[in-house]
Amino acid sequence: MGEDGVGMNKRFLGVLIFAFVVASGASLLLYRLLSNRPQPVATTQATTHIVLAAHDLAPGSVLKEEDMNQVDWSGPVPNGAATRKQDVVGRGVVTAIVAQEPVLDSRLAPKGAGGGFASMIPSGMRAVAIHVSDVSSVAGFVVPGMRVDVLISGNAPGTDNRMGTLTKTLLQNMEVLSAGQDFKKDAEGKPVTVPVINLLTTPEQAEMLSLAATQTNIQLVLRNPLDHDTVKTTGTALGKLFTGGKYSVGPDPDAARPVRRARPVPVIPVVHQVPPRRDPFVMEIISGTKKMEAKFDNGGEANQ
Repeated sequence: MGEDGVGMNKRFLGVLIFAFVVASGASLLLYRLLSNRPQPVATTQATTHIVLAAHDLAPGSVLKEEDMNQVDWSGPVPNGAATRKQDVVGRGVVTAIVAQEPVLDSRLAPKGAGGGFASMIPSGMRAVAIHVSDVSSVAGFVVPGMRVDVLISGNAPGTDNRMGTLTKTLLQNMEVLSAGQDFKKDAEGKPVTVPVINLLTTPEQAEMLSLAATQTNIQLVLRNPLDHDTVKTTGTALGKLFTGGKYSVGPDPDAARPVRRARPVPVIPVVHQVPPRRDPFVMEIISGTKKMEAKFDNGGEANQ
């Protein structure tokens, strides 16, 4: 090998050594940078014992120990979640709870209220049962938890009924507590057609519904559960449907007009004129030695 080959090998070896030194220095510098970084501190998230539903719980049922599971819950605890089975055993369910859902105090009846339908009525409220037909109950689609409006139809007292039957929205946004004697849905979750529906009302609304049930015909109107607006309506009448709105629900328009009374006729007293009294006509009659007088009144009768 000549001197040129030996010189080339030395230069190539020098380049390799230089590259190795540079790579080693860079690796050492990177190692020191990484080793000086603060190590993350391993944190353990605290867990809390809460009670979950072991299966679906229907409204009206009473909680038992086998209906619940006590598990460890990591993260924020839901507001009002039960932490021990003993605290909720025996309380009634007022709102449906699905499986593996935390048992919340707001979903349960107060302690001591028990279960069944009565435990679903909040304090200060009333449950009013009204009889409905397939048509008036929206063909069976009124189920617990739905919101409805109550319409009444009849003849308003104090009117001449010229407008015919009147229909008016009596109550709006009423909650359905139960439908029929069984306030659960069927096995397939479909609505059941029933003759009786219980509505959640205030005491004043209960009085109105009780009177309307006996004096008018009631029909329920299904509404969106998220729609809580109250709409002011004027109602309608049978006569209004046929006359294009000529009549309106309210008192008889003729009854509001003032009644004109006839002026009293002055009474003129009648004076009876009495004819003047005339003296009777006297005639003397002489017969021989006798003398008599005969008096004649106006009628021509003689008085001796």
